[in-house]
Amino acid sequence: MNKPISDSAWKIFQLDDLLSRVEGSEPCFLEYLRMPGLTSALYHLPAGAKDMQAPHLEDEIYFVVSGKATLRVGDAEKEVGSGSILYVRATEEHSFFNISEDLTLLAFFGKADLSV
Repeated sequence: MNKPISDSAWKIFQLDDLLSRVEGSEPCFLEYLRMPGLTSALYHLPAGAKDMQAPHLEDEIYFVVSGKATLRVGDAEKEVGSGSILYVRATEEHSFFNISEDLTLLAFFGKADLSV
């Protein structure tokens, strides 16, 4: 006999559905999952936009769904584009700039061990 799975045990999201909710000419942050140890969002920055985020208390992984930009973490800079996977440690100053093509990112936030 199969045991029923509670709604909080799993969720399924369709990327195309999420993308349609962040399209446009304005920056958009869509949090679509919040659990005790993990949060996920879709972040859209149109070409030429300014990224206004501040450091987070969680470790972050970004997956670049589409677009091109430069990621600055502290004093270091790296060009990123479709298919790039980025890690940023909790509390690090970081931002995207030189956004030359509309940038859409999947962002995953996980609890960080700040005692390290």
